[in-house]
Amino acid sequence: MKNLISIIAADPNSINSEIIAKLWKRKKFSKKLNIFVIGNYNLLKKQLKLLKINIKTEKINELENKNFKKKLCIYDVPLQFKKPFEVSSKDVSSYVIRSLKLGIKLANTKKISGFVNCPINKKDVFGKSDYGITEFLGKFSGLYGKEAMLIYNKELSVSPITTHIKIKKVSSSISKKIIVNKITSINKFFLQKLKKKPKIAIVGLNPHNYEFRKNSEEKRIIIPAIKLLKSKNISVVGPISADTAFVNYKNNGFNVIVGMYHDQVLTPFKTLFRFNAINITVGLPFLRVSPDHGTGKNIIKKNLADPESLLRSINFFKNINV
Repeated sequence: MKNLISIIAADPNSINSEIIAKLWKRKKFSKKLNIFVIGNYNLLKKQLKLLKINIKTEKINELENKNFKKKLCIYDVPLQFKKPFEVSSKDVSSYVIRSLKLGIKLANTKKISGFVNCPINKKDVFGKSDYGITEFLGKFSGLYGKEAMLIYNKELSVSPITTHIKIKKVSSSISKKIIVNKITSINKFFLQKLKKKPKIAIVGLNPHNYEFRKNSEEKRIIIPAIKLLKSKNISVVGPISADTAFVNYKNNGFNVIVGMYHDQVLTPFKTLFRFNAINITVGLPFLRVSPDHGTGKNIIKKNLADPESLLRSINFFKNINV
């Protein structure tokens, strides 16, 4: 359904219910978009009561004939719990995965334009810290290896080829095929959704690109990938040295800087833009966005959470071809 998107409440032991409720109170998105929440109705109601946030809600189990403007509709996902912010890891995992699968089903059947998922604790949900929603969506959609994490800001975006893995595993986890697939997905996303042909800079793995020695990853993997991408008429440059990649990105006209590992591009990006960004999974048949921050467990129940990144995630849907 055009202009209808879901917010997946995701991790119950988090600030997620707080930022959803604060977003709803702002109503900045309401003229062009309709939203509803996928999550457990009773849990969210009790969490908001503890936070002393009053909004009108409605429990739903279908999307037809609903008024999404007057009340925050909550598509109910079953969950057993005793205390609203102390759900067990086992129950968190089942609950979040079922919520994500429902969002994917609604998106694949065109019931919604896409979804925004609120933050999760990867270890609680997937049992490990090096596997997250990006990888889950790729595998569940049968597109694993073609999905890419794009940390998006209108001025500059970044993408790591590998995500939350140990540094010692990075070299063995990159390949010509993976680099080509992920950058092809990024390019396609910019062309189709943002109506722009991006200029993409690719960063080498080693300091000073290991001076392009014969046995370096730059020579063996990254340069052959760049040659193939150029043959596909994708605007790529590199490999460029990581220590200067962000210095003149404006003058160089870079729209995206792609690194070989997470902190290689996320650290300088957040130094420049802090949390003024959203996390997009590209390469999927639907649009999935999330705020670029964590679960905020240190401020749960303190009513201090800022919904700005969630608002940016929602507003992204307004200006693209969904």
